[in-house]
Amino acid sequence: MGELTFHLKDFDGPLELLLALVQAHKMDLHDIPILELIDQYTRVVSRAQQQEPDAASSFVAMAAQLVEMKSRLLLPRSPEAEQLKQELTGRLIEYDRCRRLAGQLRSRARGVEVYTRPPARLAGGSLYPLRHAAQALADCWQAMAGRARPQPLRQEAFQPLVAAPFVSVESRVVHVLRGLATGKVDRLAQLFSPEQELSATVATFLAVLELVRSGRVAIAPDGGLSIRRGRLPPAAQGGGDRAGAGGPRTPGEEEQNGTS
Repeated sequence: MGELTFHLKDFDGPLELLLALVQAHKMDLHDIPILELIDQYTRVVSRAQQQEPDAASSFVAMAAQLVEMKSRLLLPRSPEAEQLKQELTGRLIEYDRCRRLAGQLRSRARGVEVYTRPPARLAGGSLYPLRHAAQALADCWQAMAGRARPQPLRQEAFQPLVAAPFVSVESRVVHVLRGLATGKVDRLAQLFSPEQELSATVATFLAVLELVRSGRVAIAPDGGLSIRRGRLPPAAQGGGDRAGAGGPRTPGEEEQNGTS
């Protein structure tokens, strides 16, 4: 028989090694050539002791028992040797049976820890209860498809960016003073409207700040606007004579008119 390499660390005990030798050399488990098996076993253990000094003592003890059995088998008409042979054969058969059963139990144990549950029941029915005309469904689909399609930007969307007029702060200063002088404007809120362009709104706000800073316009706590006396420039009056145009007069002018 060919020599095979075995490592004692790969076996749980001497019986497993003996069974591996029986299977490796294709021996009949119920009619084992004991002397040949003993020679195979003792060679493996002897070689393992040289390569693995820490070999398990159970393998060495079994080797000693097998050597004793071999010596008895070599004696003519030894009933004790036949009994030892039958015992060893029975132990190997029993061990092989236990190992096969362990493999079956191991295969059955696979998936035991996996738990499944039946599918959960839905609260409502799975069927849609309503009925719709085919044309209504087609219209809905077309509406959704058209809504998802990107719409081109209209030309009006670019007009505020391109054609927005520029309004200067100076022109709004004249506008505010002229409105106060003519009586068309007497409150701050009248200078602003939602329809007003952004440029005009900003210019008007800056114009009011400039007029208040220079002292020409006063803002009341309730939002009222008024021109400080003697602060109205001729441009806001339209360029005419202040007295002849009926514009506001200073206290000195009113006093002179009262004495004349």
